[in-house]
Amino acid sequence: MNTQSPGGFTMAAFAMAVTLGGGNFLAVRFSNQELAPTWGAALRFGAAAVLFIAIVSVLRLPWPRGRVLALNVVFGLLSTAIFYALMYWALVRVTAGVATVVMAIVPLVTLLLAAAQRTERLRGRALTGSLLAFGGIGWMMVGPNEVVLPMAPLLVMLAAAVAVGESVIIGKRLSANHPAMTNAVAITSGAVVLLAMSAFNGDRWILPRDPQVAWSVLYLVTLGSVGLFVLILLVVRHWTASATSYMFVLFPIVTMLLEAWLAGEVITLQGVTGAALVMSGVWFGALSPGARRPLVGRAPDLDRAVLETG
Repeated sequence: MNTQSPGGFTMAAFAMAVTLGGGNFLAVRFSNQELAPTWGAALRFGAAAVLFIAIVSVLRLPWPRGRVLALNVVFGLLSTAIFYALMYWALVRVTAGVATVVMAIVPLVTLLLAAAQRTERLRGRALTGSLLAFGGIGWMMVGPNEVVLPMAPLLVMLAAAVAVGESVIIGKRLSANHPAMTNAVAITSGAVVLLAMSAFNGDRWILPRDPQVAWSVLYLVTLGSVGLFVLILLVVRHWTASATSYMFVLFPIVTMLLEAWLAGEVITLQGVTGAALVMSGVWFGALSPGARRPLVGRAPDLDRAVLETG
């Protein structure tokens, strides 16, 4: 399997994932208008977990065990519980467009983590790209206009970027398994943790009454979770982990356009300049042809469900 040259199907799945993922940030902002952030995330992924479990049951897929089960749980904790707990909190305090710009550094974070784990090679230009991307984030914080990116949400989103970057690497190891089974285990694990966090926070467990919020939650459960998570695993099966994470570079374009159209947010010059710097840095450091080189003789570590399922 060539994970360096994706075909038409992979690129189509990638484009669909970018569109759905870009819409997610705005949908979460709407969800946070009525639901407590952690409860909103728990409700979303609890419902998505039920859907994935139903799909696995209908398809009669074997459930994982042993090492594959443990990796699925870790994947779920990183990609669902930690990442979304942090992002739902941040999206109460910053706009969806700003959040997607910060999340555009995920490919660089993923590349750095992959290099540290010796699955991809790190080049000097990755460091240059990182500095350029962080310069763009800094510009959004201390540019000529008002501060649009406070320090606390920035730190929280950087932690979320690390969590999701590592989850993409683990997702690569699990990509040989059926995406419905992988997500059934992972999202259920994450939803349980989010529910426990919501209970600890004392959130009110209510269903959305506002039609706008209800439609946003429905979108997040179906297309934004079931659809997006399946697409991500299909893409990473045929591409590298760092390349798959490039979708985070394109999220700001989708999110800012949707936010301007549906939420009436003003697209400022400071925000556009910062986004351009971040995306340029990510392209130079991780996306451009000379940025990535796989380690010679080292194949991706794919854990196949057929070996450890019951």
